[in-house]
Amino acid sequence: MNILTPVQVGMIGMGVVGTGVARILVQHADRITRRAGRPIRLKRVAVRDTGRTRDVELPAGVISGDAADLIQDPEISIVVQLMGGVDLARQQILAALTHGKDIVTANKAVLAEHGTEIFDHALRLGRSVAYDAAVAGGIPIVSNIGQCLTANQITSLHGILNGTCNFIISKMEEDHSDYASAVAEAQRRGFAEADPRMDVDGSDAAQKLAILVQMAFDTQIGWRDIHRVGIDRLEPAELQLAKELGYRVRLIASASHGNNGLELQVAPRLVRIGSPLAEVRGAYNAISVNGDMVGTIFYHGLGAGQSPTASAVVADLIDTVVGRSAITFRTTGHWSDHEHSLPFADVAQTRSRFYWRITVQDDPGVLAQIAGALGQNGVSIATLIQRESVFDSVPGYTNLVLMTHESSEGAALAAETQLRQLAVVRKDTGIRLPVLN
Repeated sequence: MNILTPVQVGMIGMGVVGTGVARILVQHADRITRRAGRPIRLKRVAVRDTGRTRDVELPAGVISGDAADLIQDPEISIVVQLMGGVDLARQQILAALTHGKDIVTANKAVLAEHGTEIFDHALRLGRSVAYDAAVAGGIPIVSNIGQCLTANQITSLHGILNGTCNFIISKMEEDHSDYASAVAEAQRRGFAEADPRMDVDGSDAAQKLAILVQMAFDTQIGWRDIHRVGIDRLEPAELQLAKELGYRVRLIASASHGNNGLELQVAPRLVRIGSPLAEVRGAYNAISVNGDMVGTIFYHGLGAGQSPTASAVVADLIDTVVGRSAITFRTTGHWSDHEHSLPFADVAQTRSRFYWRITVQDDPGVLAQIAGALGQNGVSIATLIQRESVFDSVPGYTNLVLMTHESSEGAALAAETQLRQLAVVRKDTGIRLPVLN
């Protein structure tokens, strides 16, 4: 084929990211041609609402309401799937692969839910799936793990993978906003959906972590099986006190190869001030990756938004045209038969130090009961302070703030259960957060 013959591309979905992709392809066509070695032409775009005004000018006839027609078009060799959701997205991707198309997608939900089926189908047909935009927006973490770090065995990765949560926590930390106000501000700025539950309960980060685990550890995990805790119980006072103790709170998605297997969780954690993850603010993402040869590498950048995510989509598109995606896809663990899959550690076996706030009756002898309940479950206190001023005070009660020595999650949970049975402990208050070592 003549190298000047354009590569014909179809795109499904033209929301914020799709509009950004179209704008790059149209406004920077010369640049894209130089990088890809051939022109890339956006032949057809399938959308739900064909009458909607688009913030980019496309030739007449490009916008269509028929995704099936686009998928079946023999001239289109790559389908960029940017429509959200799971079931319809799965059907579209599988159908496009069946019709001989390579896939570029930013849909992390469909990959977390049906990635094994999609990858197996692509491999059987000799096609590729590129998805750097599905995790961490503009940060090229997928391509770095899949290409640049392949000489390494990844031993751990810890990441801020949800910009919405990081914006909310940063807002609460810096402006002392309450949780509801910070969520509303995130929605106003377009960082949070009208229904932000998938973000704030840790599900979005768990989906992204599941995708990275398959690549980094050659191991499959259902994202729903990842232990996750959301940010909705955080209070500005908690963040203020953590800062006084030398920490910041961040929603951290973690995967590490421990003695009992692969340890996975998504949870708010205390991160030491001055460490790279603690300094990530606003709607930014960051990932710290440790490899056995290279040591620790840190990636930081915008994890959402039109331009960063569109940048990742177009980079995947260029890689697919050049042929890099096909090579990487065949050699990066995208198959269901993982011969060397790691076992998963029970979350109860994972170990860390804990920040622990307990609301108790302000009476003599209470501390002895608290220490006794912790000690009976193998949890020892490293630091203890009594704080009232930064929390809502309840007559007759005070707040004990503990930093523990390292213990297992199971031991801490057992101690927490026993503490809540004590008459001196107020049952509807308090919080326990792991510390990222």
